[in-house]
Amino acid sequence: RGVLSGRTRRYMLSVLSRRINPLVAAPSKAAHRASSLRRTLRSPQRRRAIHASAMTEQKFKEVREILGAPPRHWVGNGFHVFPVFHNKAFTKELSPWLMFDYAAPKEFKPSYERRGVGQHPHRGFETITIAWQGEVEHGDSVGNRDVIGPGDVQWMTAARGIIHEEFHSTDFQQTGGVFEMAQLWLNLPKKHKMKKPRYQPILAKDIPVIPLKCANEEDREKLTGENTIRVIAGDEATYGCKAPADTHSPVELLDIRIANSKVPFDVPIPEGHNTIVFVRRGEITVGEKDKKVEQQGVALMHLGGDTLRLTATQKNTEVLLLAGEPIDEPIAARGPFVMNTHEEILQANKDFMNGKMGR
Repeated sequence: RGVLSGRTRRYMLSVLSRRINPLVAAPSKAAHRASSLRRTLRSPQRRRAIHASAMTEQKFKEVREILGAPPRHWVGNGFHVFPVFHNKAFTKELSPWLMFDYAAPKEFKPSYERRGVGQHPHRGFETITIAWQGEVEHGDSVGNRDVIGPGDVQWMTAARGIIHEEFHSTDFQQTGGVFEMAQLWLNLPKKHKMKKPRYQPILAKDIPVIPLKCANEEDREKLTGENTIRVIAGDEATYGCKAPADTHSPVELLDIRIANSKVPFDVPIPEGHNTIVFVRRGEITVGEKDKKVEQQGVALMHLGGDTLRLTATQKNTEVLLLAGEPIDEPIAARGPFVMNTHEEILQANKDFMNGKMGR
């Protein structure tokens, strides 16, 4: 990469800080309740009770809140995104997940202009980019350069600091076409925030695909088409396959396709994990109470329960499911940096301005 001038660094930080919400303050009441439940779920007595009842009783996760589709905005000149988490981004309510931008299918004409976001820094978390249509080209300050296409994932651990850029690939830019992708920000525990940066390219062919489980065995004969889960991240004991993503805390990332409508399916999710259900395409009901979630809407689930019930109300519905064990640590987020204290944010700014980040 080229050397960034001091003026360029200051401009980048000012723009990124305006786009991403400021330093997160005290946790909300909902986050406090969630923290109390996490302590209960982690107690030895509770773990033994969960283990003893696991084979005899299925407990369903129920909806805590449903968020509709927010207004879209542009990130750079290549990503027209829904900020899926609304004002809950960077809060403990969704931990360990921090932010979720979804670029719905959009037609781009052929162009000689680069479309995307130029060099910018990150520290203290991971970015996960999923491509469904089109191609995304990545380059960073530690020498990684790659292009991901439909079904591929790039998992970048910024950790102590990295400078990267993301654009439509050169081939896609010149040919044009439909572009659809998502970028997720995943927090790192404090003990991993200052480790060496890492890049995991995950190709579609390396992501295991497992069948969705019918809630009612008699519905199995009705199934046609693809009713599957692509397991990008998740525990082998839970899903019966080894997911390709190597994570720093217990996390589930599932790309779900439901061909059949009006057939309930059950998805296992560990009890005590925050669970976020995003509808990319179509419409679903979720939980035993059949709460409706429309296209580009998201359901936030309670921590309790070990099974998520999903029913598509439209054929060929597609869902992205994010879950994970909450990280019970303070969140300090400012611009492109996510740390635990305001002082660590100031240090990240200082390191970037002095050219000490991204090595």
